[in-house]
Amino acid sequence: MKTGFVLAVFAYAAVLWAAGLRFPRRLEGLDSFFLASRRLGSLRVAFSLCASWIGAASLLVSTDEAFRDGFSAIWIIGIPAVATLLLLLALARPVRAVAGSTLSDLMESQYGKVARFLTSVLIVWYMTVLAASQMVAAGSFLGSFLGTSPIPSLAIAAGIVLVYSAAGGLISVSRTHVVQVVLLVAGVTGMIAALASRTSWGAVRSSAGQLGKGSYFDIFAHADRNILVALSFVLAWTISPIAWQRMQAARSEGTARRGLLGAALLLAVFYTGIVAAGMLFLPLFPGGKSGVPLVTAFISGESGSFLGGLLFVTVLAAILSTMDAALNAGAFTLTRDLLGRTAGPGPGNRPLFLARVSTVALALAAFLVATRFNDILKTLGLASKVMAEGLLIPGLAALYLKKKAPWAGLLSLACGGGYAVVCFLEEAGLGLVSIPPWPWSLPLGVGLGAAGFLAGLLVERLRRRRI
Repeated sequence: MKTGFVLAVFAYAAVLWAAGLRFPRRLEGLDSFFLASRRLGSLRVAFSLCASWIGAASLLVSTDEAFRDGFSAIWIIGIPAVATLLLLLALARPVRAVAGSTLSDLMESQYGKVARFLTSVLIVWYMTVLAASQMVAAGSFLGSFLGTSPIPSLAIAAGIVLVYSAAGGLISVSRTHVVQVVLLVAGVTGMIAALASRTSWGAVRSSAGQLGKGSYFDIFAHADRNILVALSFVLAWTISPIAWQRMQAARSEGTARRGLLGAALLLAVFYTGIVAAGMLFLPLFPGGKSGVPLVTAFISGESGSFLGGLLFVTVLAAILSTMDAALNAGAFTLTRDLLGRTAGPGPGNRPLFLARVSTVALALAAFLVATRFNDILKTLGLASKVMAEGLLIPGLAALYLKKKAPWAGLLSLACGGGYAVVCFLEEAGLGLVSIPPWPWSLPLGVGLGAAGFLAGLLVERLRRRRI
């Protein structure tokens, strides 16, 4: 079994490298490396958005949540993903209007250089933790099949991604995303078909009744937790540089809108299928999980078959497609905003060299963070808190403010972002104060960010009156 999965890893890596290392033209500057020269078509935008969103939490965690709680698990990743894409449709025009500019540029234009620096730090941190969440998944998943410990498993996953993402940037990443989405759809379809041939929805309903799961088919069950989780992701993903980067990399505003709508439709179908698969597992595992994700256990039971190999590669596709998106978007901010490079062509190959070094550095930082956590959903949630609490309010306001408001941006970043950092340190075991765990800590963080922004606007109004 181990040899077969090792060969599958090598074969999959070869396919990704073949797709990702084939450049249509010579890369010239950071614009081509991080924005694909703004030539992405609507299908490429849609596929890249889908691949970026369908990560380890989508495939492994959502399936387990659906197995445990039923249809209400659609709130964990599915509903927030689709809702975010629909919200971004309304933001397509203002986001495209600042094409070539990062979120940090936008923040500086309204709030000043200090806000730009704080924004850049928070974005790089968010992308680092997001990539780390996928490495956490890779560590446990690959270890289960390759017989390796978590650290080598993390290194294998990161190494595969770095080869193409550091070489070609968003062009390479978007090319591999087409391959990965095809694999994701094929794998999940095959898994659902296999489960449907072995059980039925009547058996699911019967098992749920025997186990006392009376709300198994109720989408609003466990609403107190699920809505907070969904809200955390919607708030974070609305301001996420990954989505904004793809909207700016599209050929036109219409292309971006079609890509967003296509991704929303595809993700709605995909996540419904994921939840259905999790529920179909219930009659097959009446005693509960065995300590590993259900999809992992299912692949183990199908080892040696075509379906087992396909699902193994499917999970890898989910993990790597989100990891590479996070590394590329994070490196964009690190290179352009913190290291001070412009988005256009530069002298020689120095800008591209800097971009590649930033990609590798971000991967190493994510690797170190991944060694501190073993919960995929919690790590992803902590990453989302950085954006939801620190950047959502000042970031969206910056698109529409007509006058500069430095104090509003600074106080919002300091209050919301500072709280998110304190929560992260607490969850990592390094905190000095007691804070409710994620997602229960979200409302206070968003409230602090909003209070800071409003207080800053008041300060600005008082300053203008004195002048």
